[in-house]
Amino acid sequence: MTSDVQLLLGASVFHALDIDAAGRILAGTDETGSMQLIEISAAGAAAPLTALPGPCTGQYVPGERAVIVSHDDGGNERHQLSVLRLPPAGPPTRPAGPDDLAPLVTDPRFIHELAAVAPGRICYLTNRRNGVAFDPVIHDLGTGAEQTVSLGERSFSAAALSPDGRWLALAASSPVTANSEQVLLVDLAGHSGAPDAPGDHRVTEVTPDGEPAMNGRLGWLPDSSALIVTSNRGREFTAIARYALADRRWEWLISDDTADLAGWPAPDGSQILVERNSGGASALALHDAVSGRRLREMPLPGPGTIGGLRLPPPRWSARSGTVAFTLAAAGQPGDVLVADATTGSVTQATRSADGLHGAPTSSPERHRVPAPDGEQVPCLVYRPTADSDSELSGSAVLLVHGGPESQARQDYNGYVQALAAAGHIVVVPNVRGSTGYGKRWYSLDDRERRLDSVADLAAIHAWLPAVGADPARAALWGASYGGYMVLAGLAFQPELWAAGVDIVGISSLVTFLENTSAYRRAYREREYGTLARDRELLLAASPLTRIDQVRAPLFIIHGANDPRVPLSEAEQIHAALTSRGRECELLVYPDEGHGLARRANKLDAAPKAIAFLARHLSRA
Repeated sequence: MTSDVQLLLGASVFHALDIDAAGRILAGTDETGSMQLIEISAAGAAAPLTALPGPCTGQYVPGERAVIVSHDDGGNERHQLSVLRLPPAGPPTRPAGPDDLAPLVTDPRFIHELAAVAPGRICYLTNRRNGVAFDPVIHDLGTGAEQTVSLGERSFSAAALSPDGRWLALAASSPVTANSEQVLLVDLAGHSGAPDAPGDHRVTEVTPDGEPAMNGRLGWLPDSSALIVTSNRGREFTAIARYALADRRWEWLISDDTADLAGWPAPDGSQILVERNSGGASALALHDAVSGRRLREMPLPGPGTIGGLRLPPPRWSARSGTVAFTLAAAGQPGDVLVADATTGSVTQATRSADGLHGAPTSSPERHRVPAPDGEQVPCLVYRPTADSDSELSGSAVLLVHGGPESQARQDYNGYVQALAAAGHIVVVPNVRGSTGYGKRWYSLDDRERRLDSVADLAAIHAWLPAVGADPARAALWGASYGGYMVLAGLAFQPELWAAGVDIVGISSLVTFLENTSAYRRAYREREYGTLARDRELLLAASPLTRIDQVRAPLFIIHGANDPRVPLSEAEQIHAALTSRGRECELLVYPDEGHGLARRANKLDAAPKAIAFLARHLSRA
């Protein structure tokens, strides 16, 4: 079992980041221990591009043999941007270290998030004005000149530069409404770039401010006449819309009343790649960009996903003949695939499953768990791959995803697979607040309804016998918001859970909001409530408030450089429990941020956490 757990946790992944006009694929892989860039030739040969101290990502510069590289320091998420120049005909003779990169946008005090890349220029988002709000900046790659777009105290989830260079499309997060993004169009030709000239922006509001709608995946038609948007404005599920600039007309192109859709238009404007998300699994098809009519299916090798927070978006080649994307599945940690837009055929460029070396994986079963209020909680169940007569037979681990506005999808999760290999039944719920099941579902945990999502854990606990699990030997495992759910479960339902594993979780919503990075505070107050107006509500929903109720042993993992959930959240609950004589272990990694990005740290922490659960969930 131990060797299988190590293989499942240490398997390498491959992510498709971009594809150029010659068919070369820019990809990321963590084969060396952290995510680095490689290039896959049209013939399939892979060559390393970077050997940086920490994880990085990147994107090709169209028309040049160059890559914009995004990198941070120790997981602090203060992304810096550099340029990697590549040989004209092929890959470099050796991977680039830090000294081989040409600094482009660097100030380690602030974040510079790469948002869009176009011929000769990029758009990035930065909080260097005041450390809180993010401003879009257009950077000329030839001259270094910059044009700052000042739109007040906003943050942005997506940006797209129009092909004619005139427009910048933005998805701007609402300053007051949770899960709300407004689509804006900035006329760059009429914008001076002066941060103190708010009347000089020529901004078109494509959608109203504060409208409860998610808008993203912005793309342009090649003549810059229309914007393609993935949106759920006025709808339960996301669909694909076209916004025509000439008459400001919003038109739904492709929709499905039972599942979320996401769309990526081809550069030549002929087709749109559409993903349908059904229960966390992806189905792909190509649609006509004018009529929205489905042209052809794009069959995947098997059940899996191309979407979610952990995977980069698909990328079209400049010639629109091929599209590169990442596929992850229960037995497939993550691979680069290339689709032919003419035939719909899909080929696989990498083989991540080879890195499992035959270690068995568990495939998900889809279930709906009834809650006392009549709701149905979607869950994925992974059966043990170890012998059924092991000492852990019948034990259960509920693994709760982060977010909360995210979804547990049918992809590869090394923690899930390692827990199944250890002999546990692993239940992965999409409690209320999760995306992928409609607007109503992801809104059911906002502010005063925070503990309703925690109540879903109790409903799942009562349901465990239906899948052969022993409720007396059930534990919680989660990271980020999932870590909050672990701590909340132990604090608000102390009689239910035998143990918990918390990775970078929130122990107090009050101290979290007080101490998180300033740029994240406003963003998170929309979801949880504000310190100024909702302190009592936040205290009431905080695990630390009920620390005296916690009985179950707890295992905590945290990164010292976490800018989202500060290390103090782990330290304070660890101190509170140990001072009360409760079993609580804390592991801190000095070179990690919000989670474990380095394989060495994951291979150190996860087996310890799994051994901790084995001690407390065994039948012995």
